[in-house]
Amino acid sequence: MPKQTTSHVFHRHCHSTHPIAVSGQGCYITDQHGKQYLDGSSGAAVSCLGHGDPDVTDAMKTQLDQIAFAHTGFFTSEPAEQLADLLIQYAPGNLGRVYLASGGSEAVEAALKLARQYFIEIDQPQRSHVIARRQSYHGNTLGALATGGNQWRRQPFLPLLVEVSHIAPCYAYRDQRNEETEVDYGLRVANELEEEILILGVDKVMAFVAEPIVGATMGAVAAVEGYFKRIREICDQYGVLLILDEVMCGMGRSGQLFACERDQIAPDLLCMAKGLGAGYQPIGAMLASDKIHQAVAQGSGFFQHGHTYMGHPVACAAALAVTRKILDQDLLKQVRQRGNYLHNSLVERFGNHPNVGDIRGQGLFRGIELVADRSSKSSLSPVLGTAGKIKKEAFAAGLICYPMAGTIDGVQGDHILLAPPFIISETQIDELVDKLSQSIHEVLGQ
Repeated sequence: MPKQTTSHVFHRHCHSTHPIAVSGQGCYITDQHGKQYLDGSSGAAVSCLGHGDPDVTDAMKTQLDQIAFAHTGFFTSEPAEQLADLLIQYAPGNLGRVYLASGGSEAVEAALKLARQYFIEIDQPQRSHVIARRQSYHGNTLGALATGGNQWRRQPFLPLLVEVSHIAPCYAYRDQRNEETEVDYGLRVANELEEEILILGVDKVMAFVAEPIVGATMGAVAAVEGYFKRIREICDQYGVLLILDEVMCGMGRSGQLFACERDQIAPDLLCMAKGLGAGYQPIGAMLASDKIHQAVAQGSGFFQHGHTYMGHPVACAAALAVTRKILDQDLLKQVRQRGNYLHNSLVERFGNHPNVGDIRGQGLFRGIELVADRSSKSSLSPVLGTAGKIKKEAFAAGLICYPMAGTIDGVQGDHILLAPPFIISETQIDELVDKLSQSIHEVLGQ
């Protein structure tokens, strides 16, 4: 057989050549040349336990020796049942059922479809509108993409997307007025939800979808105090389901197992993935309230939805081992401690940097917003491609981080998202900050 000189993989970027990842241990990935990379973003906030965790891989091997796959149209499995029990044990509010999927986009699609079916089951079929927020990201399948508010991602596929209303995000750094307190600002933007419900019709809206901490598109932007409490009140007042997308910010990433715990609210439907399987297997989950499950159980009796690999026993075994480790080893406390150390280190290094406008986030979920001018908060020109250049320089320096463009409106603005593994040490955080500083200097010259 002739030696292959080109890849037949349809890569994300057709003209990029990536090194081959051959091993991973702890917070590092090693390529085929032996070069090590500090995983400062856990891929895309996925590898919360780092790489090569023996407890997780042992759990997967044990399950493989028992049974690898059994279709959920015929069977359940012990790992699926145990994982659901454990998640519900710690879930907020009245979340009482777990629908297992293969990733975050699937979990969001399931939540949207279940929200629609719920209103059919309770004889309110006129409810079909979804409201979300600008600059949100909820996945790349068509329903999730329509719900997301990032214009750059949506634009090529607009003819295929259902209509979704988008209101303002809770983005205090950019949008809070000088005369407003944070609480006043939060109430003002939260009340946009009520205004949109009144425009669409009080009996027409089925769900409001939001990330408790906005991840990829805005860079670890948490809502101000009181915002989500007001959102919950509005949803309750108008009979609208609250869907929280914790795909990126959940599973301990914020320092709480569920990110919405910080806001002292509970949703009707909650989506999770990424850190749930920590990258060891593809898995996601949608958690539904008892009220929603009962409506289906007492109505048609089945959820008109499904995927072949949902509830995959090996994926569930991996997720169960990941969740147990986070809880049993009190990694949530470590996330909070290491998160504070990371934040303080970033402020010390970049707090007076002329091109750093904001340093924000919770736990080990941190964002740096880059600007052309700190005082005016003016953004760097999109033509410069700053985020992409920093990503490239950091990777060359042996650091994986998550820079993104379009922070403000899908076109303007640049940020860097950091989401290292929960097991990262203070010494490794110092390495992360050093390499990031070096990369920013190479690109911006400061």
